[in-house]
Amino acid sequence: MSTKDYLEKDYYKTLGVAKGASADDIKKSYRKLARKYHPDANEGDPKAEARFKEISEAYTVLSDEGRRKEYDEARSMFGGGVRMPGSGTGGGGYNFDLGDLFGSAGGAGGRLGDLLGGVFGNRGGAGTTTGTRNRPRRGADVETETTLSFSDAVNGATVSLRLTGEGPCPVCKGTGAKAGTVPRVCPTCEGTGQGSRNLGSFAFSEPCRTCRGRGLVVDDPCQTCSGSGRAMSTRTVQARIPAGVDDGQRIKLANKGARGEHGGPAGDLYVRVHVQPHPHGTFGRSGTNLTITVPVTFPEAALGAEVKVPSLGGMPVSLKIPAGTPSGRTFRVRGKGVRRKDGTVGDLLVTVTVQVPPTLTDKAKSALEQFRDATAGPDLRAELLRNAND
Repeated sequence: MSTKDYLEKDYYKTLGVAKGASADDIKKSYRKLARKYHPDANEGDPKAEARFKEISEAYTVLSDEGRRKEYDEARSMFGGGVRMPGSGTGGGGYNFDLGDLFGSAGGAGGRLGDLLGGVFGNRGGAGTTTGTRNRPRRGADVETETTLSFSDAVNGATVSLRLTGEGPCPVCKGTGAKAGTVPRVCPTCEGTGQGSRNLGSFAFSEPCRTCRGRGLVVDDPCQTCSGSGRAMSTRTVQARIPAGVDDGQRIKLANKGARGEHGGPAGDLYVRVHVQPHPHGTFGRSGTNLTITVPVTFPEAALGAEVKVPSLGGMPVSLKIPAGTPSGRTFRVRGKGVRRKDGTVGDLLVTVTVQVPPTLTDKAKSALEQFRDATAGPDLRAELLRNAND
């Protein structure tokens, strides 16, 4: 890809966001498009794969605050076309090489050179000169999603994540050459990966057209990557999800993202966790506390009782209900909830509901009638009726 092609690419349009979009908006749009065009979801569709690569390339730049700023600066300076004083017909113009601007050490120019060099594909190699092209570059951050059961979210779990992205070709190990052969130094640029195009009044520095900026020429290309040394690959990452994760929480796994270039560190992997409800709705969550609703009989609530209450993944616990407990009262069982980051554990909140039997035997009905007569007193609703008429 030439410098001109790069500057004319609109990464914001690729991701479908405005230039002033926030980092969260960019991430949301990327995740939506990545799921839609992911090779796993569009097997055998080369257009979807190409679109996925475009989306990944755009997100790699726009998700990095520094690279996004440099991209915006480059687009602002040169995106609308370059017109220099004296560039029209007739002699007297300014003759300079934009490579001096992009490759100058320090300042914004050096950062722009680093950005453009990476996007143009200058990945270095044998014979490559020192400079921004072979400077170690951190790999891009990667985002993915996983779904956990209710119990795994509370207790923590190790999950296998299948990640697909561009990286060194697994067949040629990134050389671009067929097995048993090796690339040779590009005779045009002598391994620098850089060429210069004369536009009349000035020279425009760009990747060498012979080797496409790699500094190497492949005579017998690898059939998998067609000599580019890059290919879409799939890898499986074992990720430990900590105990107590919430639904929708974003977990950071350091150095589990895309591989770095030229010896640079790998990026980070961000995992968005979705938690399934507990089967049959037995347990719920309230922060670091577990919740459960337990039915009790009227005699148990009125006379008091000791009942068994289930705990998540453990033995039932005994809960003492005092006499005269109303329906809807909540009790707290210490240390039977969700583990917190500091190692302490939340509680189990037990709400009791008094159950009314749908049918009664003659004996039960007679006993309740005797109870009613024995507890007869003032009308409980008399004050309520009076207040309603005020």
